[in-house]
Amino acid sequence: MPLRSKSDGSKKYLYFPSEDKGQQEQQQKGKGDLSKEALDKLLKAAGREVLREKTPTLQELEQILQGVMSSPAEEQTNTKQQQGSKSGERKDEDADGLPLVRQLMQKGYLKDSPKWLSNKGFVSIGTKILTDVMKALKAGESGLHETHDLGSGSMVLDTSKKYEPGDDIRLLNVPKSLLNTIQRTSKEGKEVKLPLQIDVEDLEEYETMQDVRVAVVYCIDLSSTMRYSTMYGDISRIEAAKRALWGLYLLNRKFFPSDSVYIVGFGALASKVLPQDIPYLKTFEPGSDFLHYTNYQAAFRLASRILQKDGAMNKRIVLVTDGHPSACFIDEEGEQEKILSQRPYSHFYAPDSGTLENIRQSHSMNLDVASGELVYLCYRYRQVDQYIGARTIIEAKKCHSMKIDIDTIMISEEDSLLGYINEMEKYVKGRSYYINPAEIDKVLLTDYLSNKKQRTIRAGSF
Repeated sequence: MPLRSKSDGSKKYLYFPSEDKGQQEQQQKGKGDLSKEALDKLLKAAGREVLREKTPTLQELEQILQGVMSSPAEEQTNTKQQQGSKSGERKDEDADGLPLVRQLMQKGYLKDSPKWLSNKGFVSIGTKILTDVMKALKAGESGLHETHDLGSGSMVLDTSKKYEPGDDIRLLNVPKSLLNTIQRTSKEGKEVKLPLQIDVEDLEEYETMQDVRVAVVYCIDLSSTMRYSTMYGDISRIEAAKRALWGLYLLNRKFFPSDSVYIVGFGALASKVLPQDIPYLKTFEPGSDFLHYTNYQAAFRLASRILQKDGAMNKRIVLVTDGHPSACFIDEEGEQEKILSQRPYSHFYAPDSGTLENIRQSHSMNLDVASGELVYLCYRYRQVDQYIGARTIIEAKKCHSMKIDIDTIMISEEDSLLGYINEMEKYVKGRSYYINPAEIDKVLLTDYLSNKKQRTIRAGSF
């Protein structure tokens, strides 16, 4: 319901759930509806805002959406739509006096909660992100075909072969089959006319290959430097990474449902992240809890435990980071004293129950303390502490011994990170990408698809 402020005359809105669904549905009947263009514009704006480091409240989101719909371009569009209207009211901005957030709630895209994206909103906006990225990658040439109705045992390729009676007709390559009919008719000297007279010999079907299940854990760095804006735009590193993971999750769900994609967020400690919480991920604040440090070891340990429980044939960790490891676990008695004897001013950290509960409330994360109880912290500008570097590589080797591949995507403008990452990947025979942070969505999707294709073809060659 709209409330008008006495001081500045601006509108404010309060939202509360309706207890009578029948009454709500009755109220919706006959109401003006948002145009498709306006709805797309609002969802795009909502998707951009939910990725912010600080998620806006519904109240704040309303003001943002009102501003979006009041932009000069939208004003011009609305003016054209209003021509001939007796009432002269704006159709899209505030249909029948309803706030924009309320309209998106009624359509099922938003809900009255601090995490205001509904499942429908999460999927719809994520699909738009995926579509934008795939268009940029010219996905039409990649041979992707949805297979959710064909079962999880095979993968449809972009190559085709002659159709054999008894094969699944859903695999028909219709464009190629019609082209064969036209070419055959022309060669026979007959006139090409509709309806086409199709012979069985004209039919072609897409080839399939036995799918190879892949389980991937994407470990996203939540250290404090990830909140910095990239030098290529105003979007921060964490926002770019979240957007990429959001689209990637929908890609997996839509095209490769037999695969498993997991998300782990990490600083000094790590936590498994639910897919629906990807947009709400936050970096850790620098402070007394020291969680804003970067502990690759914590990410590797939690990711490997997740993968050990998955029955996929191929297992992989993809580390997404912008900095060197600056923390590791102290696992053996006497190691702390040994470090202190060499570096008297070293810092160590063990999270208390209050900190763990606070992070659970503020970040919706259950930090993994089973991987280690004591964390050694040491940040060195443009270099890695020798002890931390060695322990991190040992952990990576453990993952490799469990037949878990490790690849690293570096979203940083500092080339000093490249040396250590390349050294680590050398031990695990992995790959490292040093990328423009603004391109992370394209890189992650391309990497996922390339790895999937390589695995499938490798399996099909036996």
